[in-house]
Amino acid sequence: MSNRRVIDLSIQGIHLYEVKHEEGDVIMEHDHPFHEILYALDGEGQLTLDGKQLDFNKDHGVVIVPFSPHAVVSDSNLTILVLAFDAQLLDISVQKELLDVFFNVSSMIRLNPFLGSELRQLLRKMLFELSRGNPLNLLAMKLKLSELLLVLARAQQPSHVIDADSLRAEKLRLYIDSHYFEIMHSNDISVKLGMSTRHVNNIFKKQYSITPIQYLTEVRIEMAKKMLVETDKEIVCICFEVGFETLSSFYRMFKNYIQMSPNQYRVVHRVRSRNEQVLV
Repeated sequence: MSNRRVIDLSIQGIHLYEVKHEEGDVIMEHDHPFHEILYALDGEGQLTLDGKQLDFNKDHGVVIVPFSPHAVVSDSNLTILVLAFDAQLLDISVQKELLDVFFNVSSMIRLNPFLGSELRQLLRKMLFELSRGNPLNLLAMKLKLSELLLVLARAQQPSHVIDADSLRAEKLRLYIDSHYFEIMHSNDISVKLGMSTRHVNNIFKKQYSITPIQYLTEVRIEMAKKMLVETDKEIVCICFEVGFETLSSFYRMFKNYIQMSPNQYRVVHRVRSRNEQVLV
């Protein structure tokens, strides 16, 4: 049996934390006076929600409304992100158009690969904002929470018939998101789907209006931007880590996309960050 964490939302109104359960751990049935979102990062388990027993496995999400009884049993080592929040901190339109319409009862939500990727990115951003802890970061968390609820609401809408090529494009986008640092050529991508590079380009561009290689470059540039501002790593190390083969190609691509060099970007955004902290 595991002890559940006592959560106090009286000050900030929102809290995000990780819980690790070992195989066989049990969180006994309980409820609380606030909303809670559970997201399984890894492992398998069972969730009892309003008396119904449901499989709760990796990449499953759950929205739990206030005073809804729930319990968790771990079938293996189960890691869960828990996002607890007071609905009153949200904009009134979010409360009425998202919470009241899509989340008036507790429910399990299974996300397709594309929406699942969006949800994970938002949770990562919220964890980052939480680690900073100043008023602007708290505001950012509230904004990200609204985006996250929108993603979960879209996941509950009736899905249209998706053809095989659309599913392949989503699968490929998810693969690029998690393997951007090791893809060297367009052939590396087409091999994963077992089809020609030309066909892969066609189906991906039809779905997302850019080619897989263009999307790969955008992902790498976004990761590089984050590392330039948030770390002290040498630019050559960042170039290597995000998957560029040469420093010259990294500088060329970065300047094409951002209209300034990596060095300039680091200086400008660090000065801006310091100024924001002074204002706070």
